[in-house]
Amino acid sequence: FDHFKTAIDGLDVHFIHERSPVDDAIPLLLTHGWPGSFVEFVDIIGPLTDPEAYGGDPSDAFHVVIPSLPGYGFSDKPEERGYNPERMADVLASLMERLGYERYGAQGGDWGAIIGRVLAGNYGDRLIGLHSNFVLGGPPRGAGDPEAGVPIEELELRQERARAFANESAYQTLQGTKPQSLGYGLNDSPAGLAAWIVEKFHGWSDHDGDLESVFTKDQLLTNITLYWVTETITSASRIYYEARRTPPTRRVGFIEVPTGAAIFPKEISFTPRKWAEAQYNIVHWTVMPRGGHFAALEQPDLLVDDIRDFFGGLR
Repeated sequence: FDHFKTAIDGLDVHFIHERSPVDDAIPLLLTHGWPGSFVEFVDIIGPLTDPEAYGGDPSDAFHVVIPSLPGYGFSDKPEERGYNPERMADVLASLMERLGYERYGAQGGDWGAIIGRVLAGNYGDRLIGLHSNFVLGGPPRGAGDPEAGVPIEELELRQERARAFANESAYQTLQGTKPQSLGYGLNDSPAGLAAWIVEKFHGWSDHDGDLESVFTKDQLLTNITLYWVTETITSASRIYYEARRTPPTRRVGFIEVPTGAAIFPKEISFTPRKWAEAQYNIVHWTVMPRGGHFAALEQPDLLVDDIRDFFGGLR
């Protein structure tokens, strides 16, 4: 694939830019989270950019841009505080503008979904649509009975996912308060780094006890190796700290941008559709038969199909 770097906000930002052979393809920004990387998306680049080569319709093609967030992968590590989701979104908006894309779609999970929401809120005039496989949100403000009108199966799924994630969430406190101290240990031990990352892939995915049924060893090790050779586990983890300590300068309210949601059953959290509709202009909602937090790696075909379906309605 075509890898590049460009200077934005004083940092060299790495990205893949793979253009489709279809000239009028929709530009699509794919944004990773933690403990992922651009590696999550490499297997879906082909089906997205050249669907005809994979038995699809050429009208579903995308020009794909996959950045490494500042502090991740081959992007520079910020040397100052303040790289919260808002500032990350500013970097991505600048990247797409520099590439000449005046209008484009955005897709992401984990921090990529959170940053995508900020992007849609602050740069909504540039977005064709926002597709998320990680829709976060609580009850609507001012709702007398927030559970009224919410299907019982959605309330049960939210409770079940909350119970499951309660046993997985210790990392948030560590990375949100002491990322530097944690980083010294992980950056000095390949076994420790691998354990810290693989633990999340094991706990957050839908594998029925067999991790290699959804990820190959090569996929897991490629992602871990990227963190190891670039020494970015500390800088990548700091987004949790910065999100807590650096308040946004612009309030993101209701998202007017057309939004599509892919709901995977083993995602680490679940937001009922009614609650999501109070925060996003939801025009597309797909409940998946299987899959978890790392959708692009776990269920690439399901994710690609849903991205095509969503943006197909916006072309």
